[in-house]
Amino acid sequence: MTYHGAVKVGGPPDVRELAHLIITKVAVGPHNNNAYLLRCRDTDEQLLIDAAADAPVLLETVGERLATVVTTHRHHDHWGALAEVVAATGARTAAGEHDAEGIDVPTALPLADGDTLAVGRCELTVRHLVGHTPGAIVLVYDDPVGHQHVFTGDCLFPGGPGRTTTPDEFSSLMGGLEEKIFPLPDEAWIYPGHGNDTTLGAERSQIPGWWERGW
Repeated sequence: MTYHGAVKVGGPPDVRELAHLIITKVAVGPHNNNAYLLRCRDTDEQLLIDAAADAPVLLETVGERLATVVTTHRHHDHWGALAEVVAATGARTAAGEHDAEGIDVPTALPLADGDTLAVGRCELTVRHLVGHTPGAIVLVYDDPVGHQHVFTGDCLFPGGPGRTTTPDEFSSLMGGLEEKIFPLPDEAWIYPGHGNDTTLGAERSQIPGWWERGW
């Protein structure tokens, strides 16, 4: 079955099978958060992005073993089930170094811009973006036999960047996206923190409109 990335709370997950990595997307919680389970084909090691809510759903998705849980940013709707998931699995926690203090569950692995994070034999690159929160991170998987896969949290959605509260924060987030994300090719696939997926090409074409709308 072809992956589409359109999931809803209470519905089944959607699974994307790449050559070296399997991505499972599931929607949870009252804010329709997306959680993403990444599994290395070679080692079966797993990493969860955003233990947002509905711990039983996430644990059923994860199964028996989980190595790491990454929180994309400090907003509570993205880590509401983190304590339960970590208690059940013993997974280590990771988050952006500038957002770790805003997450109630201690962060074992603070992440900085340019860091790499292993999922078995697969590797994610960390991109730090300031604006939505001070320490939000984006994770990029550069598929060696395909295009990039970009897990953006709340920094980028279909139709624009995430919410900011001041013009300076909006400018900072836009600048970070243009510097660190938009140099990727149009085919790069965007997995946002809420809602459907998109591609970088679809979002790049809308940049002038974002600047006009502002924060």
